[in-house]
Amino acid sequence: MDEALQSAVTAYLAAEDVDLDDLQVQGGGRARVLKVVVDADGGLGVDRIADLSRGLSRLLDERDVLDGPYTLEVSSPGLERKLTRPSHYRKSVGREVVVTTGPAVDGEHSHRGLLEAVAAGGVTLRVGDGAREIPFDQITRAQTVFRWEAKPKPGRK
Repeated sequence: MDEALQSAVTAYLAAEDVDLDDLQVQGGGRARVLKVVVDADGGLGVDRIADLSRGLSRLLDERDVLDGPYTLEVSSPGLERKLTRPSHYRKSVGREVVVTTGPAVDGEHSHRGLLEAVAAGGVTLRVGDGAREIPFDQITRAQTVFRWEAKPKPGRK
């Protein structure tokens, strides 16, 4: 990742009181896409994301930190967010997650449970009645789980 690009985006978002969740440049040539994933306490609405997109677009055009054409995509992490950095895990403590490991941990590769804690070396999941320690270097994929809880129809219990 280009340091000037990272610095410009991070500084702009910090001034807007928004966290940079992820920054990626994908593709090449005319098909290059700059993906900026933003987050804030309480979440971000569509209008706020649109404002941030316009502001970032102006900033990046003025500073000319990307050579050639690109498409800018600004989004929030969504309901089921991928967990790729320790900061992502810390924000998700108390939520249900699914973690896939390369080597088996406690005899399993897929772990679904409540994310209880995050330490320098890994995470602790509450799986069933027990805690499962999973080192970061054994995690191949992780994401939060959104459960759609349907409310009972009026008049029914």
